[in-house]
Amino acid sequence: GSDLPIYIWYESYPEHIEEGYKGRVSRVSPDSPFGSASLNLTNIKESDQGWYECKVVFLNRDPKQHKNGTWFHLDVHAPPRFSVTPEDIIYVNLGDSIILNCQADGTPTPEILWYKDANPVDPSPTVGIFNDGTELRISTIRHEDIGEYTCIARNGEGQVSHTARVIIAGGAVIMVPPTNQTKLEGEKVIFSCEAKAMPGNVTVRWFREGSPVREVASLETRITIRKDGSLIINPISADDSGQYLCEVTNGIGDPQSASAYLNVEYAAKVTFTPTVQYLPFRLAGVVQCYIKSNPQLQYVTWTKDKRLLEPYQMKDIVVMANGSLLFTRVNEDHQGRYTCTPYNALGTQGSSGPMEVLVRKPPTFTIEPESLYQRKVGDSVEMHCDAVEAEGTQKPIIKWQRQDGGQLSDTQRSRVKISGGNITIENLRREDFGYYQCVVSNEVATLMSQAQLVIEGTQPHAPYNITGKATESSITLQWMPGYSGGSDYKQDYTIWYREAGVNDWQTISVTPSGSTQVTINGLASGTTYEFQVVGRNVLGDGMMSKIMTVRTLEDAPAAPRNVKAATQPPDHVFQLMPDEAGPPRNLTVTEVSNGFLISWQAPLERAHIVKFYTIKYRTDAQWKTLNRGQIRPEETQYLVKNLVGGRTYYFRVLANSEKSYESSDEVKFPVPARVKHKAITAGVVGGILFFIVAIILSVCAVKICNKRKRRKQEKVSKIQYFGILNQFEKFE
Repeated sequence: GSDLPIYIWYESYPEHIEEGYKGRVSRVSPDSPFGSASLNLTNIKESDQGWYECKVVFLNRDPKQHKNGTWFHLDVHAPPRFSVTPEDIIYVNLGDSIILNCQADGTPTPEILWYKDANPVDPSPTVGIFNDGTELRISTIRHEDIGEYTCIARNGEGQVSHTARVIIAGGAVIMVPPTNQTKLEGEKVIFSCEAKAMPGNVTVRWFREGSPVREVASLETRITIRKDGSLIINPISADDSGQYLCEVTNGIGDPQSASAYLNVEYAAKVTFTPTVQYLPFRLAGVVQCYIKSNPQLQYVTWTKDKRLLEPYQMKDIVVMANGSLLFTRVNEDHQGRYTCTPYNALGTQGSSGPMEVLVRKPPTFTIEPESLYQRKVGDSVEMHCDAVEAEGTQKPIIKWQRQDGGQLSDTQRSRVKISGGNITIENLRREDFGYYQCVVSNEVATLMSQAQLVIEGTQPHAPYNITGKATESSITLQWMPGYSGGSDYKQDYTIWYREAGVNDWQTISVTPSGSTQVTINGLASGTTYEFQVVGRNVLGDGMMSKIMTVRTLEDAPAAPRNVKAATQPPDHVFQLMPDEAGPPRNLTVTEVSNGFLISWQAPLERAHIVKFYTIKYRTDAQWKTLNRGQIRPEETQYLVKNLVGGRTYYFRVLANSEKSYESSDEVKFPVPARVKHKAITAGVVGGILFFIVAIILSVCAVKICNKRKRRKQEKVSKIQYFGILNQFEKFE
């Protein structure tokens, strides 16, 4: 295709080599069998493909002589490479038409294949492939035409592919979303948020826990939002942990968003140091260490009056899970100046300031409400309560609340009069039924006295603590009865049930009368049912329970003959508890110098309604109660000393509210065998000592007996001697 020769050789003259071929072409050696006019071409390129002509020119002949020259074709095999591809993202409107053009070079000539969302494109009246497969044409675009289109070019030397996304124009699309990150305090964090849109005027906004980052005062001087949408926080602080959300829009359609979590780790630190803390004399009290820690707190060291305090060696002090000190029974020796130092895996940021801990007498009830008030609907009730402060303390504040810690309801406030520590509720209603607490508090302690208010002559309250046990065709329900309306009222129950999603409820009366359990048969297997329980007394129907959902078991497949099932599928038990406090968290058992410390954390939500904790344990299938009395809600640790070495114990903690309880996860704890060995060693040593003492006593007893025997024999000998002597004298 060119009139310029790429190579010329003429005897006694230097070779001529065209640009692009230097170093790659040379004349074959005259001794070569290919002939002295052959050309050697090295380092072949795809562009070398084509027709080559060799001409031999004689000085005594016309250069244009007929048939002076030989033609060769060089065929260079090469894998496909794209020369034309569609855009990576193509924005369209419904009803538009588009052409996706995909062309490739290579030898042999590549074959073009088209795929949509990983499946071969199926031609239809609106979708077709043209021009030897290089063009994919879509007319009248529909929703089902939106997606990813991939063209593949292949030949015997290999294949290449290219993917284009067809997106409806309008809404901005996030191409690179932010990802969760963990950083150390003081480092820099970058959250990506790259977006594309049609049109491309994309606006990116960042939020932290729902608030725009530019409006968060603590972030204001440390954030930067780049043009590509990325958020930079430099440096980060401990309080920056949380959810970060980027929102993109171009003004068309709904904004699109993506979020990520920032976890900031730092050494444990004290956040607040109270100058003075009080402990109630002869009651339980807590000295708080206000701590923040990430990763989680490992331990806290304490000093008292500038000397290291070792609470694990003191029977009346317990270190709580949050690092605070619990004094189980406060005495005057506990008064002093304390400091605390928290540690985690990253170390500590230092100690607290000195805290003056003062032991003072708590306030004292002078008047307590009665334990039970019985009234009828429409009556009034007056409950009395009063308290006085101890010397040197502030006057206590007295307030009334419901047992769950909540305030009096809106319907009560207009009927309630509070004068000092006395409360009067007028025009009583059935919802006034329940437990009321008189709470007395000052800087030293908070005390509580409880009274129950019973409203007689009302319909029953709603049943609660409903449980359901399912089989393939039946469900057995159990529940706890709500207040019956009065001591003279008997309560019967009706079950309302239906298949979930079906509006027609069916009812079943529970028999025998007063029973709190019923089995509903004839149900479909593998089906979800909804249930409500309602009580009834002579005054009428009461309040319905909350709806609970139970699913029957699937029909078990028939087992092969002569084959016994290895396991039995467990029963499905569903439990619904009103006013649930949630389960205790992070239960741990740790060996300490004077026993084993059981620790846990309060429920994540509604911890304020926990009345007490109970610890359960087992070494076999039978659960037993570990603690003798109730563990108060502010206590989250318990020390036990009498675990048997070599045994494996299972523990769980129950958070008990007014009418229900929630259990923590079960924790397995194998007691080290050396604990048992100590007991065995003590027994062996005791046995040996006992054996030695027994031998000594036996030897002494034998000696005493022998001595007595000798005395007796000497006495007998004397008697015999004097007897013989007398006989001899008589004989004489």
